[in-house]
Amino acid sequence: MTTDLNVLARGGPPRPKTKRVFKTVAVAERDGAFHVLLDGKPVMTPLRAPVASKRRALADALAAEWDAQDPFIEPEAMPLTRLVSTAIDRVTPARDVLIDELMKYVDADLLCYRAAHPAPLKARQEAVWQPVLNWLAGAHGVFLKTAEGLMPHSQSEEAVATLRAAITALDDERLTVLQATAAITNSLALSLAMTHGHINAAEAFAAAALDESYQMEQWGEDDLALARRRQIEADLLAIGEYLRLVKLP
Repeated sequence: MTTDLNVLARGGPPRPKTKRVFKTVAVAERDGAFHVLLDGKPVMTPLRAPVASKRRALADALAAEWDAQDPFIEPEAMPLTRLVSTAIDRVTPARDVLIDELMKYVDADLLCYRAAHPAPLKARQEAVWQPVLNWLAGAHGVFLKTAEGLMPHSQSEEAVATLRAAITALDDERLTVLQATAAITNSLALSLAMTHGHINAAEAFAAAALDESYQMEQWGEDDLALARRRQIEADLLAIGEYLRLVKLP
């Protein structure tokens, strides 16, 4: 009997806690990849593929996530397992579909919508966001337009095509990083910068949360907002760790 990762799905109604029933967690090399085994049986993704990686360091980290689940399996404590499952189930078999979905972020990229006022917020956005757009232009030839206010505006066909080419050039693991980061930050520019190591996960979080951080400085902190921010930061840091691991043998 295999262990199914459907227990790791986010969202929806609360699920009953799943008690740990396996005793041992191991990594075994099979068919050129390192598989995670529970009591000698493979962990499976929601679409019933083995959870495995060609990178031993990543497989060891996955095994450590599973071994830490005691006495219950806590899905939120296994971000690397979710990311690997996403890569296996969604990215590798349907890259073109995923890239089409990602391109919907282009005209709504967070970094392209600037505040008209107050002046301190406007200056902070310029200082933090513009260097990322400058990097995107210099490294990939993607020139994204910015505008003040929230009224929607479109990027040029050339910018969209060039950005698509930059995204398409990513391997499956880095495309997984881009997809996961974009879903959190609402910015392909930030996500591509993090994927290529131009900024780290902490910097990506600070940039994505810039407006909210400014508002908190002015009006005070809210417990619910702080909890949500901590979760977003933790998710980005986990993506950063996944990115680090996929660069290792």
